[in-house]
Amino acid sequence: MYQAASRAAGSKRLRERNQLELKLGPYHYQIATQADKSVMTISDATTSLSVDLLWAFGSGHMGQTYIYQREGKFYESHVSYYATPQILDITPGQSRLLPSNLEAAAGRAMPVNESHKCFGCHTTASMTNNQFAPNDSFPGVTCEACHGPGAKHVAAARAHTEKRGSGLILNPAVFERVDYVDFCGACHRTWQDVVSGHLTAAGEFNVRFAPYRLENSRCWTEGDGRLNCVFCHDPHKPLVHDQASYDSNCLECHLVASAAEKRTPYRKAAACPVATKNCVSCHMPKVGPPNLHSVFTDHWIRISKPGSAYPD
Repeated sequence: MYQAASRAAGSKRLRERNQLELKLGPYHYQIATQADKSVMTISDATTSLSVDLLWAFGSGHMGQTYIYQREGKFYESHVSYYATPQILDITPGQSRLLPSNLEAAAGRAMPVNESHKCFGCHTTASMTNNQFAPNDSFPGVTCEACHGPGAKHVAAARAHTEKRGSGLILNPAVFERVDYVDFCGACHRTWQDVVSGHLTAAGEFNVRFAPYRLENSRCWTEGDGRLNCVFCHDPHKPLVHDQASYDSNCLECHLVASAAEKRTPYRKAAACPVATKNCVSCHMPKVGPPNLHSVFTDHWIRISKPGSAYPD
């Protein structure tokens, strides 16, 4: 999360590939990065348009989208970088129809509330004293993005006067499971975001929204209090990609309980009759939405049989 945003000129991906190109109908795209500047140029048969890219949203592990500014408004680039094929292609959520002119080919204007939300999730302290000041924000998700202002907490910790539960810093660990998933879902998208129609997320595209998918799971609806985002993911560490490492989390519920374990307040789910290893390979399948050049782990936990329809 710390790498959720960077200044475009400092983007590791753009610096590694200091020139990216794409031909899209009559338009030719080029993103060139040199020293302290990253410029996107779009040209057609008669003219060209160049914009200075200000921000790169996304770590680049799967992809990156770029933000620029014109006449005081923020714009989302029409093309994004995709890591697996190392190419430019149309940004998720944007139309795949050919843009009508160079300005539209460069990107789309972001509504004010959308700009606030995008910077609020990809940077820290873009909103200060109720004033939107993204150029003064910290790139990426730092401690205060999740824990709130920390000056009093740090001062008390250094003076050895802080007591647990003092309230000097927000501690999401005390949240109930619904509140916890909604807390993470403020950026990773909640069930309500999808069903209310706030997002264009039809079909496999909503696999990107882990909280929404999780809350459709039987594991969730049956109410095990342990099941929330941090039960499997430590937000203070890089995401673990080794599927087998999650087996212990699954088996904490799906294993025949000993007499001592039966006295815990949590229920024990049925043990899997097939295996006790690589659980997520069967129950949390990988899904590759069209044109996104990436695969995502589906957090709708279920028995997923080969060829079965994607549940939406």
